[in-house]
Amino acid sequence: MDDELKNLITKHYAENFANKQFIPGQTLIPASGKSFGAEEMIAMTKAVLQGWWTEGDFAAEFEKKFASYIGLKHCVTTNSGSSANLLAVSALTSFRLAEKKLNPGDEVITIAANFPTTINPIIINKLIPVFIDVDIATLNPDIKQIKAAISPKTRAVFLPGNMGNVTDLAALREICNKQNIYLIEDICDTLGTEIDGKKAGSFGDLSTFSFYAGHHMTMGEGGAVCTSDDLLARAVRSMRDWGRDCQCKTGHDNTCCQRFKWQLGDLPYGYDHKFIFSDFGYNLRLTDIQAALGLVQLEKLDKFTEIRRENFKYLYTNLKQYEKYFILPGRTKNSNPSWFGFWLTIRPDAPFSRNEIIEFLENKKITTRLIICGNVIKQPYFKNYNFNYRLVGNLKNTDIIMNNSFFVGLYQALGKPQLDFIIKSFNEFFKKYEK
Repeated sequence: MDDELKNLITKHYAENFANKQFIPGQTLIPASGKSFGAEEMIAMTKAVLQGWWTEGDFAAEFEKKFASYIGLKHCVTTNSGSSANLLAVSALTSFRLAEKKLNPGDEVITIAANFPTTINPIIINKLIPVFIDVDIATLNPDIKQIKAAISPKTRAVFLPGNMGNVTDLAALREICNKQNIYLIEDICDTLGTEIDGKKAGSFGDLSTFSFYAGHHMTMGEGGAVCTSDDLLARAVRSMRDWGRDCQCKTGHDNTCCQRFKWQLGDLPYGYDHKFIFSDFGYNLRLTDIQAALGLVQLEKLDKFTEIRRENFKYLYTNLKQYEKYFILPGRTKNSNPSWFGFWLTIRPDAPFSRNEIIEFLENKKITTRLIICGNVIKQPYFKNYNFNYRLVGNLKNTDIIMNNSFFVGLYQALGKPQLDFIIKSFNEFFKKYEK
């Protein structure tokens, strides 16, 4: 790419995206969003100009760098975090695992305060979701709850890290090892979080990530599955690529020099290996344009995480004065979260409802969001399809979160002017209660 084109892109960015004026009460404060510069637009343009728009060299480079960042051997990019979740669960049912594979009717422990596409892959693969409750302050289950849910049918634990928090993954890894249970970490909302100095996503047999525009870093859309298990990595990549048996990279043929020398299934000897399908699969790949964007964002991820932590601390310090009305966010022991948002749970004796405060904030152009789908068991689609599941204990806290929790933004594009206006708006709301 020549300097003239780079300069034009930089100029376009400066004129359309840079240094936007924030006007309190008029400029929207999103609950989540992306942060980017001219360099991301230049990188994507480079990928476009190469003319290779499907998965290619940019994707291969991103997979290598992202696996290293998490601390695992393999990264398989996908077109979304939801696809990553589908592939991670499906890989555990692959024939490649032989007697270690999951079978219909096996149980997978998860939480009901969850996103549908963490739960749906369990159901799609004819496995049984086992729901447990969460802690109100951390939005995550504790180890005792997980241990209590284990039965002779339990074959996996699949937990999301809610709002940047995670459960005690080191302790959970030990339990899974002792019980011979697979662990999948859903890190879609938790990228950059650490437990005992290790990255969340590095404890599981598999971990999943999302690069949607509202997440910690973005490819616009996009996701990934990471693992250090060679067999699981092959299963994930095969299922992502239609279930194809061939392991050649996109655009490459006959890497094994045996392309027309295979005999698998009931196909004739010599059937083109590129068209032999040994796994159940889909096409869930991303484009090189997305990967080019991801490479630039990955370089900024540590800085993004630092800003999120600073913003969380600033909001917590200034909103702690309203603790009599709210249960404030908490963190798991030994964790250093990369926060997704700043959430609050309204206490039952508060003199206002959730709708009252979120409507007040929304009228100030402060976007609010609820905690994902609340209690998934109470979602219409769960009723409409009458899914089979097992419940351990009750979902008392999950229901409290469903009815009383919400969050506001703290992502890296929000600076002190936006945070100060959020705090000022809370102060204004509580004037009538603080007389």
